[in-house]
Amino acid sequence: MSVLQQTPVTAPASAPRRRYRRQDRSGYLFLLPWFLGMLFTIIPFFASLYLAFTDYNLLNPPEWIGLDNFREMLADERLMRSLRVTVIYTVVSVPLSLAAALGVAMVLQQGIRGLPVYRAIFYLPSLLGSSVAVVILWRYLFGVDGVINKGLAWLGIAGPAWTTDPSHALTTLIILHVWTFGSPMVIFLAGLRQIPAAYYEAASVDGAGPWRRFRSITLPLLSPIIFFNLVQSLIASLQTFTQGFVMSGGTGGPADSTLFYNLYLYLRGFTQFDMGYASAMAWVLFVLIAVLTAVNFLAARWWVFYDD
Repeated sequence: MSVLQQTPVTAPASAPRRRYRRQDRSGYLFLLPWFLGMLFTIIPFFASLYLAFTDYNLLNPPEWIGLDNFREMLADERLMRSLRVTVIYTVVSVPLSLAAALGVAMVLQQGIRGLPVYRAIFYLPSLLGSSVAVVILWRYLFGVDGVINKGLAWLGIAGPAWTTDPSHALTTLIILHVWTFGSPMVIFLAGLRQIPAAYYEAASVDGAGPWRRFRSITLPLLSPIIFFNLVQSLIASLQTFTQGFVMSGGTGGPADSTLFYNLYLYLRGFTQFDMGYASAMAWVLFVLIAVLTAVNFLAARWWVFYDD
């Protein structure tokens, strides 16, 4: 008696390859908008690098001048003032906004009723803080006859000319930046929820007070979130433009007290049509942000703690 042996029918070896090719084509199709958008970024990116070494006024062809734009920057007093304004704004506003964000996040972490409502209320300013409408509203609030000065007058305090006095104009923008702490607050709140409550309970049993628990438990375990918010805030603050432009009417006044670096870059490029110089300024800012970010990452090994 013979036994019939049936061999299994297998698909051709090329079938899986054809299926993978179809999947690859689908993936590239979904990535196509990103590749197209990247072209609109890469081309101006390298074009600005070339223009940084040229004399270009938008009307005549670029003329190669080498490092002259960068040499001129070293002697440009107004550029130095804009850099000083940007540094002061960043050094003061970033720590204050992060402290406010962490403080509010810790209050919301206590489990108060209506948490989603409060979270949305505190987050909303971060969506609107850099908009033109909010900066215009801010200018009216801090005007000579604005709500802030009227409130101070009711307390018997003579309010200053916030927006027209060079010694106070930047302060109004710092207050605006601190007011928009909602985005880091939401991130801090998410980080606080990842800290096990058992750590705080064990510390309380050992007699640790609120400040000791905050310093020994909250800050170390939250340090990666603090680091992330710090880097993001530094990069955003160094690129501030809209607030200074709207508050000063595009001049950086009064007396260049709100002349941010990006605002001066805009004035040189689109008001004086010195695109070569503006491109050089843009690359200096790019390098400055890259260096500060690298320094933060190098310093993070001494104060940022990860679970592993």
